[in-house]
Amino acid sequence: MNINLRSVFRLMQLATPHLIRTEGSIVNISSVTGLRSFPGILAYCVSKAGLDQLTRCAALELAAKGVRVNAVNPGVVITKIHKRGGMSEADYETFLEHSKTTHPLGRVGRAEEIAELVFFLASEKASWITGATYQIDGGRALTCAR
Repeated sequence: MNINLRSVFRLMQLATPHLIRTEGSIVNISSVTGLRSFPGILAYCVSKAGLDQLTRCAALELAAKGVRVNAVNPGVVITKIHKRGGMSEADYETFLEHSKTTHPLGRVGRAEEIAELVFFLASEKASWITGATYQIDGGRALTCAR
């Protein structure tokens, strides 16, 4: 909760005066687990669902001040987070292989794909989008947990 929700809330508070002056935009990084529940990661799921609600509430609070707030909800993406959290290389490879079967498009995501969506949401091309949470998960949120 401290890392995934409270820290984002605090950073948004600190950044808001500048974002109001510059009519900036916030793009939070949530997770498919904010949209769907998965067994074994209760606190993570709750923190990301809270982040999604924070995104929507902040969008309403800041809209009149010219600040847009959105979130992206990735599925499994190849990053270093799992290994930094203690997962072995072998376990990570097994996890990625299994994840190919849980994402309907048959593969895991790439960080560049997430970055492109974040870039779009932060840009003027998305100037009429606020309060949205975007699934970018190869269809994972559409499936049942397995």
